[in-house]
Amino acid sequence: MTVLAFIIGIALMVVGLAASIALHELGHLVPAKKFGVRVGQYMIGFGPTLWSRRIGETQYGFKAIPLGGYISMAGMYPPSPKERELAAAGHRGGRAGGGFFATMVQDARAANDETLIGDEEHHVFYKLPVWKRVVIMLGGPVMNLLFAMVLFAILLSGVGVQTATNTVASVSECVIPADADRTECTPSDPTAPAADAGLLPGDVIVEVDGQPIATFAEASAIIRSSPGEPLTVVVERDGAQRSLTVTPMAIQQPVTDAAGQPVLDENGDVETEQVGFAGIRQEVEYLRQPIWAGPAAAVENVGAVAGIIWQLPVKVYETAVTLVTGGERDPNGPLSIVGAGILSGEVAAADAPILNRVAGFLGLLASLNIALFVFNLIPLLPLDGGHVVVALWDGIKRAWAKILRRPPPKPVDATKLVPVTFVVVIALIAMGAVLILADIFNPVSLF
Repeated sequence: MTVLAFIIGIALMVVGLAASIALHELGHLVPAKKFGVRVGQYMIGFGPTLWSRRIGETQYGFKAIPLGGYISMAGMYPPSPKERELAAAGHRGGRAGGGFFATMVQDARAANDETLIGDEEHHVFYKLPVWKRVVIMLGGPVMNLLFAMVLFAILLSGVGVQTATNTVASVSECVIPADADRTECTPSDPTAPAADAGLLPGDVIVEVDGQPIATFAEASAIIRSSPGEPLTVVVERDGAQRSLTVTPMAIQQPVTDAAGQPVLDENGDVETEQVGFAGIRQEVEYLRQPIWAGPAAAVENVGAVAGIIWQLPVKVYETAVTLVTGGERDPNGPLSIVGAGILSGEVAAADAPILNRVAGFLGLLASLNIALFVFNLIPLLPLDGGHVVVALWDGIKRAWAKILRRPPPKPVDATKLVPVTFVVVIALIAMGAVLILADIFNPVSLF
């Protein structure tokens, strides 16, 4: 059952990723069509086409590898009439003989020119005003941000935030030694102090050792600091208060630091401390947050993810080191889609209530969309942020020419940046490969 749940979790993440990609590309598609740009394709995924259907001028479809998507717009770059004339005459234009990158530039221009069917003065991207081009390119990332806001709103306002209460959820029957490889009680195990005192599930702790209790953490702190000392515990049961006496059992527990990691002594051994143990667990409720809590959480996560993206090369290098050395990975570091799928599988297979698992999946998918939003805003081609920079640069050139009363300049030819784009793509592939390998052989685990 656990294996099946793990597979279901991965499948849900694949579906969630496909939906995120579809919304991203829809964010480009809708404004492009609204502004009159001819869109030839709207595809989810890469590789061989699994299904497609033409509606109007656009072919919609799904491809085999759900790791991205794209729309093809007419005239992403200005046309290159000189190259087309030479190609029609059976000659290669440009500077193809200049080497690999020159050939790439020419091929990019040729591919762009193929989208300019019919009247090039209309229905093309490069002819749009700067603000319309920016709106089209930002539409994709913004859709991911809005999707994340919706997911966080469902998580925080629909499901709620786990909050500990003063209500006793369960009472241990006995105290099982920490080194025992079992979970069931035996006749030789001592009765747990809370069960011996008569505490029952559903009791609401009102007072411990004469101190009013506002949170379960306060009760736990008093119990832990009082091993072997009788404590008067006042509980509310069936509308009436009852006074019980609980004597916490003294047990040894590892000392942990602020991060929850065991503290080692000078010999490298785990330090332990004596604490009181009663054998009760608190009840956790889901408290629903105001509707604006979801968008606020999404905005807060944007800042956190931006901090990781800003240091992405360093973070990926550190991940590569842990892959080679087998060291522990930073739980807040970057993940690949494979890593996100594994975490989703762990959440689905966790020994936890279904509502907890749903909340975990929603949080993962929302965080993934925040990452897509921030990542696509990086001002480098072929990312959306790179296209925004090109459009803004074109606008600045035109505005400057207008101020100086000069003729309008030629549109910015982004095909000249193809070599830079090629380097960026190679870097992204390399970083993605490192993260995928790390997520397979040295994954981050939630548990």
